[in-house]
Amino acid sequence: MNFALTVLCAPHNEAAHRALQFATACLASGHTLRQVFFYQDGVYNANALASPPQDELNMASLWQALQKTHATKLYVCVASAIRRGIVDENEAKRHGVRLANLAEGFEIVGLGQLMAATQTSDRCITFG
Repeated sequence: MNFALTVLCAPHNEAAHRALQFATACLASGHTLRQVFFYQDGVYNANALASPPQDELNMASLWQALQKTHATKLYVCVASAIRRGIVDENEAKRHGVRLANLAEGFEIVGLGQLMAATQTSDRCITFG
């Protein structure tokens, strides 16, 4: 089966961890994970500057490991990201921000990527 996930919650929310667990289990079972789309507060999962306490999971690095291992697309909604202060190099220049803070392996895109996933995936699952 082809899956697409949407993550609506910040990395400290248990649902973000469940999304990662589902993604890992999906891939381990031989399914295809087309993409993970981070929307609303879910974009905080892509913040390279976040430093969770040592006794908490670093969700950005865990998502990055999944992306490196499985070449899964990690898409971040541009409107949600900019509203929450998460920008890549291009958006930083465009908005006059001195520092890009989008974690490596994540890509800022529009909602069209989410809509395309709903058309090309067998299942679209939202965690929030």
